Amino acid sequence: MKNKLIEKIVRIAHKANEGHIGSSLSILDILFVLYNDILNVESIRKNDLDRDRFILSKGHASLGLFVILSEFNLLEENVFNFCEFNSSLGGHPCDKLKFVESSTGSLGHGLPIAVGMALSNKIQNFNGNVYTLIGDGEANEGTIWESALLASHHKLNNLFCIMDHNHSGDRALNIDSIMDKFNSFGWECLEVDGHDHIELIRSMSKKCSKPTFILANTTKGKGIDFMENNPEWHHKSPTDEQLKEIIDKL
Repeated sequence: MKNKLIEKIVRIAHKANEGHIGSSLSILDILFVLYNDILNVESIRKNDLDRDRFILSKGHASLGLFVILSEFNLLEENVFNFCEFNSSLGGHPCDKLKFVESSTGSLGHGLPIAVGMALSNKIQNFNGNVYTLIGDGEANEGTIWESALLASHHKLNNLFCIMDHNHSGDRALNIDSIMDKFNSFGWECLEVDGHDHIELIRSMSKKCSKPTFILANTTKGKGIDFMENNPEWHHKSPTDEQLKEIIDKL
């Protein structure tokens, strides 16, 4: 299953000559577990008011999200239309798509929106949880910490913030221990292997009295040896020869 999804991501990026493959692969396991094991997909499909909600805050990894939405029949457009003229499947998620909760891509926006949704659910006594996936470099944005304070203040135990810790942030501002910071802001903090489905399921299923932060340790470009931990593949498409090499290895 996973190799099939990896192949689809690289084939689409090759066709479009566009897409953030490295980030799409680092979050692939997280996205699969969310839609396969955590979110109530049937409630999402019915557009229930109290449905679970997911926001991909690191919107540049939209290709990974679109492939997963397609896999779970939550994408009405052919995923291979990615970045084509007049396609709704752009380089960042857009809420014109039926099952995308919010347009994202400008870093630091997804968590504030998720906090608002979680607070709304509390006020209306809805049962749905809100999940958002942020990047490690995204923690440089002040809106992340404003949102963390607000979520803690309102005891939003229906909110889960997952960080794709693929070490892109190593090239940004050094803010020391992310776990210590979220803990000091009053969050339940968990650290997991972001490619281990059992660990991901346990962390995203945990019930507690405050918002949950999950530090998911991941590998950028996971599954393709020459892309793994290689910043060159942050935003780059494979050549014909590279595509053939990837598919042969998969």
